[in-house]
Amino acid sequence: MAKKEEYIRKPDWLKIKLNTNENYTGLKKLMREHNLNTVCEEAKCPNIHECWAVRRTATFMILGAICTRACRFCAVKTGLPTELDTQEPERVAESVRLMNLKHAVITAVARDDLKDGGAAIFAETIRAVRRENPFTTIEVLPSDMGGVYENIEMLMAARPDILNHNIETVRSLTPRVRARATYDRSLELLRRAKELQPDIPTKSSIMIGLGETKEEIIETMDDLRANNVDIMAIGQYLQPSKKHIKVQKYYHPDEFAELKEIAMTKGFSHCEAGPLVRSSYHADEQVNEASKARQAQA
Repeated sequence: MAKKEEYIRKPDWLKIKLNTNENYTGLKKLMREHNLNTVCEEAKCPNIHECWAVRRTATFMILGAICTRACRFCAVKTGLPTELDTQEPERVAESVRLMNLKHAVITAVARDDLKDGGAAIFAETIRAVRRENPFTTIEVLPSDMGGVYENIEMLMAARPDILNHNIETVRSLTPRVRARATYDRSLELLRRAKELQPDIPTKSSIMIGLGETKEEIIETMDDLRANNVDIMAIGQYLQPSKKHIKVQKYYHPDEFAELKEIAMTKGFSHCEAGPLVRSSYHADEQVNEASKARQAQA
């Protein structure tokens, strides 16, 4: 008989208290009424209640809810997408207004079935949100869009306040953790985005606890800085279900504090690091200056 697979017990510091207050339930209802998807819900983010109800930030997931990739860490559904809603940008913009968001993050499932990787809808969503909500800062979190330069160029021409693309894990684990995406292609996207719009901050994040070493985490920091990435986020990988890749280690908050300190010595302008940190955690704080500058010009 095969040995039963062992799972590491989740430590106390990863236990969260859900706060399903009126603000949160109201925003959830609004999302359903506008037929919108959020990665906050699809990826089972542990910070959803804080972001929606307290910080007034949310991460919209455009281009449908079915991803063409099957990454072993991700809870988003995979398969062949059947929709391309050209009215989605306006619905996102209206929802940002109704939710009175200070900061909106726009991400998407990977759409390898589209020639532009979804870049046109991404760009129009940025423009629509800005027309309707001139003082809301906008962060975009795209896939690698096939590594096609023209797709990146189309996205950056819409001038988001911040370009976020996740490298997800260290180089050695990438083939096992990510589907189709490569470590070097992610670095290339981040480098090209900065070359296209040097004044727009770039950002990336990694999950730890997948079996990487401390040296590999530091190597990833160096690789990101070598490609002029400004902001880094480091969070604990949490296994969405038993079919996903297993957690190898739960890092203590003190270890995250040390990694943040190391990242800042590398030259990042900002680093979020902690057990519950996700790519867009406290993202509003990272672009406050962009919002102030735009208000001063108005």
